[in-house]
This record gives sequence, structure tokens and C-alpha cells, in this order.
Amino acid sequence: MGRTPAKLDSVCLFCGSSDAADPRYLRAAAEFGQALARAGLRLVYGGGGVGLMGAAARAAHEVGGRVLGIIPDFLIGKERALETVEHVVVTSMHQRKQLFFEESDGFVIMPGGVGTLEEVIELLSWRRLDLHAMPVVFYNPDNFWGPLFALFQHTVDAKLTPPAFMDAWTVVDTVEDIVPALLAGPKAGASPMLTSVT
Repeated sequence: MGRTPAKLDSVCLFCGSSDAADPRYLRAAAEFGQALARAGLRLVYGGGGVGLMGAAARAAHEVGGRVLGIIPDFLIGKERALETVEHVVVTSMHQRKQLFFEESDGFVIMPGGVGTLEEVIELLSWRRLDLHAMPVVFYNPDNFWGPLFALFQHTVDAKLTPPAFMDAWTVVDTVEDIVPALLAGPKAGASPMLTSVT
């Protein structure tokens, strides 16, 4: 088995970076940032000041939370790096994702676009390969992630993914349930998954 943290201290957030996102999603991201800070957990995120990620980071920082932003140099202007929080500048998306993984003990996925999808697929692929056993929590307002879960189930039904993969994450519908789901850890029975599919 790969990385299994001894305790939950830092949580990585994958989410959208668009200010045009539904205001409800932006509010939820801010509420999550505050909840994480009040639980004494550090927020690890993409380093920008825009969209859901900016809302979460600012909210966590404003209530005294620890925040670490990780941003590639070529996105500093586009994603408006949040200078008020600790941040690390890297040179590639690959470095950014590697640091997300190394600096975090759990992951939260809020609504996002293709960039969020790319990060999530890699994270869950690594989970499928037993490279980590960290908790992964999807915030799923209005069944936002339902089509993705249906696609995952489609690959299971096609016998291309083991059924245990569907236990690799937890789904919550309210912001209040995110931190408790993280603290509960990975779902029981979610490991091992590195088995052949027949």
C-alpha cells in the first residue's frame, strides 16, 4: 500500500477557478475554507485568488487558518496568485500535482471544470493502483458529480474496473458534512484494489 497518513492535518482542495461559477458554489467553497480552518486543518490548494479556490483560501485565511497555495509560474497572472497566503511557485502542472499529493493527507473535490476532472482522475487512478489510502470526499450539490460517478460505474459494468473502486471515495451533499467525512477516513473495504478484472 502507498501513502497512508498517520493523522489528518492537511487537506487538498480540487475545484473550479472561474469567477463565473454559480454563486452557491462560491459560497460553499468559502464555507468549506472556514470549516477547515476551524477544525485546525491546513488547506492545500492551487494558489490562485479566483473562483472556488480563491473563495476557499481567502475564507480560511480570514479566520486564521493555515493555507498553502501551489501554483505554476505560468498561471500566476491568469489565476491571480493569492499573495496573502503561503505559496510555492513551481514550473509545471506535474510538479504542482506531485506537491498536492506530498503535502496532503486527504482530498476534497468541489464543483469544477476540465482541470478539476484531470486532477481527480489522476488521484483516483493512483488510488486504484494502491499508491495511497487517503480519504477522498466529493461535495456533490444538486448531483453535480453524478455523471462522473455513472461513467465510473459504466467502466465497472464493462469489467474494466474492479467493483471495489466505487468505494474509493465518499460523497456528501452539504458543506457541513465534508470535514466529518474526511475525519472518518477512507471507506471500510476500499482496499485493496490492485486486482485484475476478469
